Amino acid sequence: MTLDDLARQAQHAAEGLLECAVTAVRERVSVDSKLDVAKIESEQHAAHGLAWLATYVEAVKEMATYARRMREESRFGETEQLLTRIGLGEYLSQIFGGIPMNQGEIVRLSDFGLEESGIEPFRDQPVIEALIRAGNTPDNRAALAGRIKDAHEGAIGDPGLDETFEAIRGEMRRFADAEVVPNAQNWHRANAYIPLEVIAGLSELGVFGLTIPEAYGGMGLGKVAMCVVSEELSRGYIGVGSLGTRSEIAAELILVGGDKAQKKKYLPKIASGEILPTAVFTEPNTGSDLASLRTRAAREGDDYVVNGAKTWITHPVRADLMTLLVRTNPNERGYKGLSMFLAEKPRGTDADPFPAKGMSGGEIEVLGYRGMKEYEIAFDGFRVPADALLGGVEGQGFKQLMETFESARIQTAARAVGVAQCAFELGLRYARERVQFGKTLIHFPRVADKLVMMAVEIHIARQITYFAGRAKDEGRRCDLEAGMAKLLAARVAWAAADNALQIHGGNGFALEYPISRVLCDARILNIFEGAAEIQAQVIARRLLEGGN
Repeated sequence: MTLDDLARQAQHAAEGLLECAVTAVRERVSVDSKLDVAKIESEQHAAHGLAWLATYVEAVKEMATYARRMREESRFGETEQLLTRIGLGEYLSQIFGGIPMNQGEIVRLSDFGLEESGIEPFRDQPVIEALIRAGNTPDNRAALAGRIKDAHEGAIGDPGLDETFEAIRGEMRRFADAEVVPNAQNWHRANAYIPLEVIAGLSELGVFGLTIPEAYGGMGLGKVAMCVVSEELSRGYIGVGSLGTRSEIAAELILVGGDKAQKKKYLPKIASGEILPTAVFTEPNTGSDLASLRTRAAREGDDYVVNGAKTWITHPVRADLMTLLVRTNPNERGYKGLSMFLAEKPRGTDADPFPAKGMSGGEIEVLGYRGMKEYEIAFDGFRVPADALLGGVEGQGFKQLMETFESARIQTAARAVGVAQCAFELGLRYARERVQFGKTLIHFPRVADKLVMMAVEIHIARQITYFAGRAKDEGRRCDLEAGMAKLLAARVAWAAADNALQIHGGNGFALEYPISRVLCDARILNIFEGAAEIQAQVIARRLLEGGN
């Protein structure tokens, strides 16, 4: 039986186990057969753990799909088989033994209320036992470590993309290696802006118009292309990778919610890089609770007048356009009173960040994710033309924003894969060069094992991210898959950065070594675009509601 056949059988077993877990948790959080919000909150460990179990089951599914596709295309070489075999064995072992939601929180099947008698029919299947027993073994790790030692920098194993996507990856990698990697550490340590020359280079490569339709001056590519681009640029520096995502989300907002005039006015300029957008959503004391937004926009003649405070705004000083989420109806509670505006503003400088009447703000100094700078912004009588209301209808802001969440989470997962890849490459390079006790670090099994598991988990996160991107390109609903990709990839990025720093030893703690920056950059990925806890909550609710 081939590895992909074994993987497919394991997938079916894991899916059956997930169904049992969903049923068990649903019973614990329901009253009179209806989900109860208070019970879901009191059972957060089980509910969020359910999201992680579902994510692992999806990962098993994607490994099985990858193995089948690669075998059929005669691309399933030894490296690809080792990545798949180790990944399947480890993730199946964790499914039955305990899944780490983070370093200090492990979810086990008993947490869902499953009895041993209910688990045994799935755990005792020969295919599960075979994959675990022959999966993450010392021999397999040593074999993959041997291939990693001699590998060129880049993805370990064939990611499974076609020639077009690989050509895009190569072009972005060359740009990142030439223009970004040599400078990223200096930009980070100086808390400096990514130079405009680099932004111009991204524009020439078509990064800002990647997924914008050709009719509006874009390249008309899909989300998988966006994943490849975001991943490679974030491998160079997460700030550069995130520049493109600013434009990606602004353009999607306009595409899904804008009227013809707004699309014609803004999309070509976003595609060309002439307009740099920024997202202005979050407020102090609200975080992920967008329903509690208080910034107010009141209609006065041909304008709306904005008053309120926003925070954690990325790259606002040099932005030309704000996608601004505000409350236009103070009498409408929750999401229904929110509206989105395309609010133009002049570019500022560090000395005068917001040279616009009715705007002021100050920088928020951060550990990582630098290069664009974070700000808090106060609006005091800031005027926005009425025709800047996205779509021309009030009360649609949250709905418009929700339509971009799938893409936002897919591209965040891709950025996380890129950061994890960067950490892996830094750890590998150091392990190859650093000599201790008469040999390079990579010859010590625990160092090699760290690199092996980085490569395996990056491979898994990459596959689930590509799957979500393909689903989006095919027009299928993929909020579950996008959320799972983001949830897993963010954890993988943090683990990779932490382990790569450990390989560096004391030097990793020195500011002069890039891995110190990557550790800081990796940490934000579990927070923005939906904190891991919020992401798990969203996934859990969808599962408990039946995935509809």
